[in-house]
Amino acid sequence: MDFQADAPGGVVEWRVADALVPYQEAIAEMEARVAAIHAGTAPELVWLVEHPPLYTAGTSAHAADLLEPARLPVFKTGRGGQYTYHGPGQRVAYVMLDLTRRGRDVGCHVWRLEEWMIQVLARFGVSGERREGRVGVWVNRGGGRDDKIGAIGVRVRHWVSYHGLALNVDPDLANYAGIVPCGISGHGVTSMAALGVRATMADVDAALRATFDDVFTAAPACRS
Repeated sequence: MDFQADAPGGVVEWRVADALVPYQEAIAEMEARVAAIHAGTAPELVWLVEHPPLYTAGTSAHAADLLEPARLPVFKTGRGGQYTYHGPGQRVAYVMLDLTRRGRDVGCHVWRLEEWMIQVLARFGVSGERREGRVGVWVNRGGGRDDKIGAIGVRVRHWVSYHGLALNVDPDLANYAGIVPCGISGHGVTSMAALGVRATMADVDAALRATFDDVFTAAPACRS
């Protein structure tokens, strides 16, 4: 499903995959789109997908953090970050935006991705929070325990962003046992479903669309 929305200086195309997208296919599609955005031949794109179960290793991944190498396919990727899990029930949003137009500040872009997930979760009664030194979105479970519910990995080429975020709606959390998620031990992972939220992927997609403009076109004060 495709649709478009107005944005400062142009149009943002939205695309929702109707089947699981193989990871290497997603990378090829993003790289082609980034080149087209840079060339001015295609609009910015937000692409919402789910992947088959797999692990990805970012540019900072440590081999020791892959605890069960034979559990799932592993893909090395050029995004920032370490190991993470993707699979059905997790909404991945690949965000291809022209940062020359929106501000050449990668830290601000990461902040906005976090803010986007925080605003989406709030619509379902979940308090998502940032943690100093730990990129992503976390849920305070009490007693000093934080569980990660949203991960972020970003790459920028010619000041066009790609990769993006992964929000746990209702994935198989058991697959996180095969890695040290994002290289951070001592904390857990959770999902909207594990927190008692009954939401379909379509519900989450609607919330992502409804909150996008407030975060990405209203130019919030990043890192506030």
